[in-house]
Amino acid sequence: MATLSDISVSASINSLSAFLFLVAFAILRLQPMNDRVYFPKWYLKGIRENPSTSGPLVKHFVNLDCRMYIRFLNWVPAALKMPEPELIEHAGLDSAVYIRIYLLGLKIFFPIALLAFGVLLPVNYTGGNFNIMSLSMKDLTFGEIDKFSISNVPPASKRLVAHIIMAYVFTFWTCYRLYKEYKIVTDMRLHFLASQNRRPDQFTVIVRNVPPDPDESVSEHVDHFFRVNHPGQYITQKVVYNANKLAKMVSQKKDLHNRLIYYTNKYERKPKKRPTTKTGFWGLWGKKIDAINYYTDEIEKLSKKEVAERERVIGDPEAVVPAAFVSFRSRWGAAVCAQTQQTRNPTRWLTAWAPEPRDVYWNNLAIPFVELNVRKLVMAVALFGLIFCFMIPIAIVQTLANIESIEKVLPFLKPLIEKGSAKSFVQGFLPGIVLKVFLLVLPMILMEMSKIEGYVAVSDLEARSAGKYHLFLLVNVFLGSIVTGTALQQLKEFLNKSASEIPKTVGVSVPMKATFFITYIMVDGWAGVAAEILRLVPLIIYHLKNVFLVKTEKDRDEAMDPGSLQWPITEPRLQLYFLLGLVYSTVTPILLPFIIVFFAFAYLIFRHQIINVYNQKYESAASFWPDVNRRILIGLMISQFTLLGLLSTKQAANSTPVLIVLPILTFWFHKFCKNRFESAFRKFPLQDAYTHPVFKGGEVELIDVEEEEDEFHLVATKRTSRKGSQAGTNEGSPQDRTGIYAV
Repeated sequence: MATLSDISVSASINSLSAFLFLVAFAILRLQPMNDRVYFPKWYLKGIRENPSTSGPLVKHFVNLDCRMYIRFLNWVPAALKMPEPELIEHAGLDSAVYIRIYLLGLKIFFPIALLAFGVLLPVNYTGGNFNIMSLSMKDLTFGEIDKFSISNVPPASKRLVAHIIMAYVFTFWTCYRLYKEYKIVTDMRLHFLASQNRRPDQFTVIVRNVPPDPDESVSEHVDHFFRVNHPGQYITQKVVYNANKLAKMVSQKKDLHNRLIYYTNKYERKPKKRPTTKTGFWGLWGKKIDAINYYTDEIEKLSKKEVAERERVIGDPEAVVPAAFVSFRSRWGAAVCAQTQQTRNPTRWLTAWAPEPRDVYWNNLAIPFVELNVRKLVMAVALFGLIFCFMIPIAIVQTLANIESIEKVLPFLKPLIEKGSAKSFVQGFLPGIVLKVFLLVLPMILMEMSKIEGYVAVSDLEARSAGKYHLFLLVNVFLGSIVTGTALQQLKEFLNKSASEIPKTVGVSVPMKATFFITYIMVDGWAGVAAEILRLVPLIIYHLKNVFLVKTEKDRDEAMDPGSLQWPITEPRLQLYFLLGLVYSTVTPILLPFIIVFFAFAYLIFRHQIINVYNQKYESAASFWPDVNRRILIGLMISQFTLLGLLSTKQAANSTPVLIVLPILTFWFHKFCKNRFESAFRKFPLQDAYTHPVFKGGEVELIDVEEEEDEFHLVATKRTSRKGSQAGTNEGSPQDRTGIYAV
């Protein structure tokens, strides 16, 4: 069991690591050659330019202004200075609301910590239960820090009343803060949607599982269907083509054109000598030829192939995917279509709001309805297997966290791990870092599983992946660490005691796992967050690309990787901290200061990154907030059941009726928030949400269309059967409104 000395070693190592990361960042960000790594967002906006290159060559790479190093911490007030409306304008609502999650953590846990330290900490520390239990449980291992937990309170003690009262106070305070935040974010979302400039996706619906028709092409079938069923609002449609080969040609042509620009610029600087290249791989070997002529000819050849491939795709019915993007005259019309069932058969003509162009995941547009359900079932089974298999590395981590217990079972290891400060290092630092390493590869696996499930928007993929990661952290990192750690720590108790004594042993040990989670918080939440601002990997990759790959300014822009918030990773990690804070607030409140430091530190770091670095791939207008609220409430309910279980092992059965009210109230609060706010995140109000504030009454904003589109006439069709159609036919065929999209 980790002692105060072990925790001190871990705190020293992680605090020093965080400090060194921050100092390194403060120095590296001042160097001209690193400017694009630490301020890429401003370059993408066209506001920032390369630092001045006048003067000595060394100035191109190193900042020689000593005054800048004196003010090396000026990034801290700069990160806090930008007001929230300006932050939304600069980085989008998703980023601004993401930052509010850290602020919410501070609002919840800072008052809770004050109460817990003032009331529960003295109650726990003076309980004296460990001194009594150590006489009867010879294998019980505990440290000085464990005396601050509820395990140090004797069974049936009147002191437990304090924990029950605090549980009610903490629950009501958390729900109050969540309600206030839900209301604020909902208002922010509706205002954002109403105020932003019109975008095509605001008037567009994606339709999938278009049924085949023997008489019409997919394009004609979609056009006919929506002209009949949405005659007053439908404007146009664009079917989706499988154009993967064409997309590769476009990318290859872009690369050739970039190389041509490089050699043309090189020739303009030195016109006396024509630049040359080699015909082999990347111009490294082969016959030496004139570079400008070579790339000009290659672009010309590829352009002809591109035109031929484009014509082939357009003319090939097999290249058409049974999906289309359908546009409407107003947001009202799009909302009606997106939120209603189009036919009696719920597996056909599936409509939903179209993701914005950056958000579309093209590969999944053609998956049939039945296959979608099969995929989701298979991935659910695979997720269960993955969670179960990951218990093995979790058990390994807990082995490192409970050296005393291993010494009792494997005494021959004692001389090795008792040397000097090795024990403090292993118990205070190693478990957290090993667990973090195990978790690095997991988000990539979960993202691939979400892609297999068939979601058509990147935002949906990330939301589903985040949900899987949250479940994984909940089951494996939290529950798994407690269960496996308890089994290892009290191994002989489990083997020798009767089954009726096992719950009591677990009840004593659960609060004592706070020491492991404290080390994890310091590794992941202190040093890990500080490493985020240093951006060491993007820094190295940028300079390697700059040396070997960059030939033009366009290459330099592409070598600059701003990154993004990585929602599938960061949000579940945040939820783990909420869970730990809520569970241990009444059980072992000594953990709370470590949680508060994380939220405050991460708020500062990620605010800086959002302002200067991250470039979000899409904008969902904070559609993720209901998931955030629900997961925090799940953590709150787990904390209530944990306390309920612990008190039941302390001969406080009378407390059960009192405490069982808390999860019931919390669940009611969840349903209340869901009914009160969630519709604003899942559906779009037909009356207000899509009308700009400058419009009065119930006016609907319309798309500007040509006059001829205003005249709706009988629907032209090639069908020999009118089954399912309510309109007659007219001579002629509908206009071809197809577009090409890569799948």
